[in-house]
Amino acid sequence: MEKSTYYNPADLAKFGNITEWQADMGNKFFSYYGEVFKEGALTEREKALIALAVAHAVQCPYCIDAYTSDSLQKGADEAQMMEAVHVAAAIKGGAVLVHGVQMMNKAKELSM
Repeated sequence: MEKSTYYNPADLAKFGNITEWQADMGNKFFSYYGEVFKEGALTEREKALIALAVAHAVQCPYCIDAYTSDSLQKGADEAQMMEAVHVAAAIKGGAVLVHGVQMMNKAKELSM
């Protein structure tokens, strides 16, 4: 049975093609992207786990696929990956809730 999805997993492999219509900008992006994921103050594994968490927060299925694979290849285990996802969920949930303060402020302002 074929799985139907709006996102075509095969499109992930076409990511490099974004340079076709704007080579200068695309190449600059990929140069920067490559530098970001090199070992530095953080290990490549740590960066992959951060990327996996962010991928969930921004809800990018391509990124989730890519950084699930990357995290595993860089030595992360399933527990570490799921913990990273829970960190993203906690931050995203907290961000939604803290904006409730703005709603409360506005409601109080309008109620005066």
